Amino acid sequence: MKPPRSALPLPRYVERKPLKSGGWGYFFHVPSWAKKAGCTVHSERLGTDYKAAILRAEAVLLPDFDAWRTGGKALAASPPNAVGTLDWMFAEYRSDRRYAKLDPKSKRNHEVGFKLVGGYVLKDGKRLGEKRLTAIDTALTDDLYEKLPILKITDAVGNVIERERRTTVNHAMKSCRRAWNVVARRHPGRLPLVNPFSQMGLRSSNCETPTAAYEELVAFRTKAVELGLPSLATAALIGWEWLQRETDIFATFDVSHYRPKGRPNMVRIIDEKTRQKGWIPLFDDAGAPVYPELMAELDAIKRDRIGGLMLCRDWGERGPWPTWPTWPKPDQPDQPDFTHVSRKVKEVIRAAGLRDELSFTSFRHGGSTEGGDAELTDREMLAQGRHTTVKVLPKYTKRTTRQIVNGAKKRRAARTKEGHLSE
Repeated sequence: MKPPRSALPLPRYVERKPLKSGGWGYFFHVPSWAKKAGCTVHSERLGTDYKAAILRAEAVLLPDFDAWRTGGKALAASPPNAVGTLDWMFAEYRSDRRYAKLDPKSKRNHEVGFKLVGGYVLKDGKRLGEKRLTAIDTALTDDLYEKLPILKITDAVGNVIERERRTTVNHAMKSCRRAWNVVARRHPGRLPLVNPFSQMGLRSSNCETPTAAYEELVAFRTKAVELGLPSLATAALIGWEWLQRETDIFATFDVSHYRPKGRPNMVRIIDEKTRQKGWIPLFDDAGAPVYPELMAELDAIKRDRIGGLMLCRDWGERGPWPTWPTWPKPDQPDQPDFTHVSRKVKEVIRAAGLRDELSFTSFRHGGSTEGGDAELTDREMLAQGRHTTVKVLPKYTKRTTRQIVNGAKKRRAARTKEGHLSE
């Protein structure tokens, strides 16, 4: 089983990997550009002890690497985390109460951003993290924002592949902006008045979540049942019908939420992201079930369950689908980890011969897009998806040719109704 995640920061070029024997292993990786340039420092295993690995990297490997990079000359920069540098600002933010109260997932996201921005190597060979804050202005951060999103990767046959990481870079800039604001308040007068990471005009990624068609939902559910994973089939239908996320379906949806004694004809829906809670009716005014297929599956599950999560694994002790890493104390649960869910979903997708780019989220987007094809109003879409503003609807309800055709028919109907006939 994969060990619990850690929010501990790592030095440059140090990577943390789960070991087959359990626990984490630490590795120092010399970057590929340095290897090609004949770097005399080599990659190595740092063991499983966090403190020993950090000490080895910071006291031996990184100084040797920096000495090679500068031609044997000592770096002219100030010592690590020298007051007034970007590294110092990150360290000060980590020691602030506002950082301490964040959940581990948010801390990890911040650390990824700090590592990405602070580890950027400038033309003079220095890291941006070594630069003094007075030297970091809006022109520098804007230039950085244009360069960081494009990541070049060399595949096994030597081809250079470019991919965009716009979302990761956007989060990094927001992390730096937050750190700057907090430290500026923590140390009045130490930082320049203008935060160069604010008002950057961050652009969202052009990559859209692939949307599943209803036929793909049916094929996924059929194959999941064949593979002995009926709970995944039910989960996909919940995402499609009730437009819920993985967290809501696998980590929040309790047996007691479905047709409780006080409301036997309803199901309670909790949206962890928007903090929206509500009840969805399961029968119409005539008493007919609104979601007959889904209700049949959930009724069957509830007959054999007293309480606990509605959807559990279909083998062994039938534990929860997600895992809950614990950091820093065992009694403080982290956000649920859906790595295992994602892998099983991908196995079913490939076994069913569906598009490989599909994911579990694709079914939720597919259900929302079906609502657009069915000509639901914005108010109906907001109610079904529990969104707080219509601005987010285009993200979930994709444009389809059916919507275009329906729109054209409505325009033509309005035109002919007024007597403006066209041949």
